[in-house]
This record gives sequence, structure tokens and C-alpha cells, in this order.
Amino acid sequence: MKIARFSHDQAIRYGIIDDADLVVLDGDPLYSGFEPTGERVPLADAVLLAPVIPRSKVVAVGKNYHDHAAEMGGEAPTEPLLFLKPNTSVVGPGDAVVFPKQSERIDYEGELAIVIGGVAKNVSAERADEVIFGYTIANDVTARDLQESDGQWARAKGFDTFCPLGPYIETEFSFDGATIETRVDGEVRQHAPLSDMVHSIGAIVEYASAVWTLLPGDVILTGTPAGVGPFTDGQVVEVEVSGIGILRNTGRRP
Repeated sequence: MKIARFSHDQAIRYGIIDDADLVVLDGDPLYSGFEPTGERVPLADAVLLAPVIPRSKVVAVGKNYHDHAAEMGGEAPTEPLLFLKPNTSVVGPGDAVVFPKQSERIDYEGELAIVIGGVAKNVSAERADEVIFGYTIANDVTARDLQESDGQWARAKGFDTFCPLGPYIETEFSFDGATIETRVDGEVRQHAPLSDMVHSIGAIVEYASAVWTLLPGDVILTGTPAGVGPFTDGQVVEVEVSGIGILRNTGRRP
């Protein structure tokens, strides 16, 4: 099922997508389960928000597609290459990606994201499904010039608004034949099957949970395929994962 976090009548709520409606839930399903209130809200009347706000952290995996590693000037790492984005970088579908004055080159990176559903420490790859609540879509926005000049990635990937998530969490996502595609103003820039990932979902969860305790609501970005590049003020970036939906955000330079 698809879970949305949304604003309606000056309240933030959660709901299950049912055609053109939201079946309103009694609280955050990560903690309260899927108990409906009996109320329905038309999707057209709701404002979709980031479907989850990580209580702790956003973990990200670098160079997890061979073609992307090659375009960045190297080979894919033999183990997952991990970095962190702060939870203050998270915004939702439709929100602006605000370009910081420190950077002249902002890049999109469309990614599938894992939403953690339980406390996870030293979880084996075989047990990863037990701690995964579902999947959503991310854009790992990057100040590419700062990434190159800093020699590490914290500032380049950590600005406010640099982690759009959404539009929904899919709790029953199927990887069979699933693809990811990124478009800028409608022009396809990235397209790949999710099966092209170097490190599997299970391997990523195992590796990350051996470093940090993963908490409910934590998000793991699973890497981007080849085709990363810049977008500019006013351009619309769409990241689509088949079976989940489309995450759409606009670049804005203040």
C-alpha cells in the first residue's frame, strides 16, 4: 500500500492512498499501525509532505551503480560507500530546492530510498526485510563544485532542502522489472533498472546497521545511476520509480 503524510485543514496527518482519496490513519503508521479513523480526504484537497522525517539520520550510498561510478572517474567500491545527510536537508514533493550562495553547480541524483521501520543493529542481509517499512523516492541533491573542492561530502550534500523525499512510501514494493528515471523539464537524464545496483538492499542494510543503530523513520538512499548533471534556477526535476510514483521539485536560487 502507498502511505502519504499530508497537510489538510491546518493539521499534519497520515493516510493510505485509495484511488483519488486518502484513507486517514490514526497517527503515524511507523508507530501506530494502520488503524483508519473512518475519514477520507480527497487527494486534491491535501498537500503532500515528505512521507517521513527521519528522527535520526539519512544514510546514503555513493557510487552504487557501475555506470555512475565510471562517470565519476572510478570503479564501484567493493563495499558500500556510506555518507550521511542531516535530517534538516529533507523536504517534500513540490517543495523548492534552494540553491546556496556558496555553490555555482547544483546536481540532481535520483535514487530509490529505504524507510526503516524498526530498531536495527547488526541486521544480516537475509533479515533486512524485517526492519524495512517500505520504499520511497529521493533526490540526493549535490553541490558538485563544493564536493570537489572540499574533498569530502558533508557540506556539498547537506544543505537545507538537499534531500527531497516522496511522494509516498510503498510498503509492498516489487523490484521485478522496476526502473528509475530522472527528468529535467521533461528531458530524460537518467534511466536504469534497479537491478543494476552494485550492492543489494540486504547488503546495504547489513553494512549500515553494523556501523550505526538504525531507528524507525531513518532513511537510506541506495545510490544513483549514470546521467547525473546540473539543474538551474526554475528547472523542474522529476524522479520516477515504477511502482511508487513521481517526486517533483523545482530549483530556486534566492
